[in-house]
Amino acid sequence: MESSYFSDPIIFLLDTVFSFYILAVLLRFILQWVGGDFNNPISQFLIKITHPPLRLLRRYIPSIGKVDTSSLVLLVSLQMVSDLIVLSVKGMSFSIAALILLSLSQLISLLFNVFVFAIFARAILSWINPGTFNEATKILFNLTEPLLSACRRIIPDIGGIDLAPLIVLLGLQLAKMLIMPPLQQLITLVN
Repeated sequence: MESSYFSDPIIFLLDTVFSFYILAVLLRFILQWVGGDFNNPISQFLIKITHPPLRLLRRYIPSIGKVDTSSLVLLVSLQMVSDLIVLSVKGMSFSIAALILLSLSQLISLLFNVFVFAIFARAILSWINPGTFNEATKILFNLTEPLLSACRRIIPDIGGIDLAPLIVLLGLQLAKMLIMPPLQQLITLVN
């Protein structure tokens, strides 16, 4: 009884700290991948908090084309450490293969969620304050525009209404529904 009394707050705090840092590394990775504006103060913040471990990793792990592999290694490593700590505090054990798959599935889910929330936020901001550009709007634009512009090439505006956000959101949710369950089953099989 006492162990869960103390373990739940510990898990909450550790998971929160790791989750925020993992999100920062993921956002930096996505912004690098889509060619985001790194003069933006929000981007500068992401660079400052993620630079120390990435500087070290980049000495040993080179980028492959446009893909910053050191960021990917850092993401997977941080997620694995977070999962290992949480599972250990809960008294559960996982095989290394299951831990790797669990971490990858959580990162893929986070990637989907980042795009879904960014598209929602961009749509809401366009309704509330259309035509206004601030630093947060620029980040949202950088994150979402590659997906939205690809959709707009296929489905143009209909009567002045941009359906691209709706179609991309549907596509992201469908992709998540198709990708995540097999990963979860694979984790169960491996463990």
